[in-house]
Amino acid sequence: MYGVLSRSAMHSYSFHCIHCIGALAYGITHPTLNKNLFHYAYFALENLPFKRAMKTSQEEINDQPYKSETEQNNHSCTQLSQLGDNCDCAFDGAMITLVPITDAAHLVHGPNGCIGNYWGGRDSLSSGSLMYKNCFTSDMDESDIIFGGAKKLYRGILELQRRYKPAAIFVYSTCVSALIGDDINGACREAAEIIGTPVIPVDAPGFVGHRNQGIRLASEALLEYVIGTAEPDTTTLHDINLIGEYNIGGDIWNILPMLEELGIRVLAKITGDARYQEICYAHRAKLNVVNSSAKAMLKMARQMEERFHIPYITESFYGIEHLNRCLRNIAAKLGETELQVRTENLINSETTALNNQLDFYLPSLQGKRILIDITNLNNWAIVSAIQYLEMEVLLTSTNKITQDNQRKIKGLFGDNAKILEIEISQLITEFKPDLLIASNHYQATAMKTKIPFLDINQERKNAYTGYAGIISVAQELYTTLHSPVWEQVRRPAPWE
Repeated sequence: MYGVLSRSAMHSYSFHCIHCIGALAYGITHPTLNKNLFHYAYFALENLPFKRAMKTSQEEINDQPYKSETEQNNHSCTQLSQLGDNCDCAFDGAMITLVPITDAAHLVHGPNGCIGNYWGGRDSLSSGSLMYKNCFTSDMDESDIIFGGAKKLYRGILELQRRYKPAAIFVYSTCVSALIGDDINGACREAAEIIGTPVIPVDAPGFVGHRNQGIRLASEALLEYVIGTAEPDTTTLHDINLIGEYNIGGDIWNILPMLEELGIRVLAKITGDARYQEICYAHRAKLNVVNSSAKAMLKMARQMEERFHIPYITESFYGIEHLNRCLRNIAAKLGETELQVRTENLINSETTALNNQLDFYLPSLQGKRILIDITNLNNWAIVSAIQYLEMEVLLTSTNKITQDNQRKIKGLFGDNAKILEIEISQLITEFKPDLLIASNHYQATAMKTKIPFLDINQERKNAYTGYAGIISVAQELYTTLHSPVWEQVRRPAPWE
């Protein structure tokens, strides 16, 4: 049999066999994940080349048409997509959660293609170290898949520490390394003993679930290996942790000055603009404040309450009503009358200053009709700010609205909120909005209909938190609506 089969066919056999066995082995050792893994293993076994070969003659095997590498890759992708939606994965969620730890190195144990899954996708900013901006991978190849890549990972960790000396190293498993059964926990443990630097395994391969599952697994890794491993120099009665803020566009930098003015210290940021050491002593905080949009982090807050007796609240720093309520609830939970008085004074002074600054923008923004596509809306803060600016909001969605989004809509617009389920081009023709806010897929539609377009998503460059965030929203809306280009675009062409 070996003499008549091509090398590419033999490689395909080995690859499929190892993936099937790896999936079964991983499923056995991870009972909660069995369903997806055995589904994958069964499907792969049903499509093994040698299984098909056993049903045919040797001549038929030799006569099988050659498939290009591109065709083979496309076939593999089709198989994997049956495990679920391929628009996001657990690996992506784990990276979203942990990469913002700025002074740590983040090493992906898998093929080099996996490393492009996250980097550059979210603009989490840092006020210090830029170590997190570097991309590291063990670069698994065919021989690592067949013979195992744990030793290569071990050597990579040692080399990474020697050359870059990060505060810690997070090692992420991927679909390939998990399916072949690589022991990343053992490699991390052995390497940590040699280099004396914390090496944290993050067991969140893409096939175990969607993005939220990866966020939960990353949170569990922090609880198991990081939180509680160090003590702060000092503690105060007003120490809090911020959980679920990733400092996109510098959001945390709008929050910290407000809290400092109230005498509240942020002991640990989990994880936007965080340092590894501060997360180590997050267990000494008096209160956890969880971002209301980070539902996947709630389990972490509950576990910290059980283990370290830290109460938690779920709040939002976006929009003036949510922000005021958030500050009041933090002060109430910390339980000091003087702090509550300072909070009310801060709210009054900041609200007055905000309204004074908005006086310039309001005459140009009030009454403007904004069409917002909520299908891929990642930041609902702008909706709250638009309402505060007394602008008319029209909502549309091309997909079924999730329960989470339904709750957000109800909280913002009440029970009478109406979602227009019509094509955006038709809505523009019928309702004639002054501005379209949607994903960049509809930019061409906006240009064709000659209306201003704004793409607000996770790659945004402006901070929308706090009172300053509302000013940022007003400025962005004003500059978009009143750009001189629209006057030029709407003029008839010279030949018309």
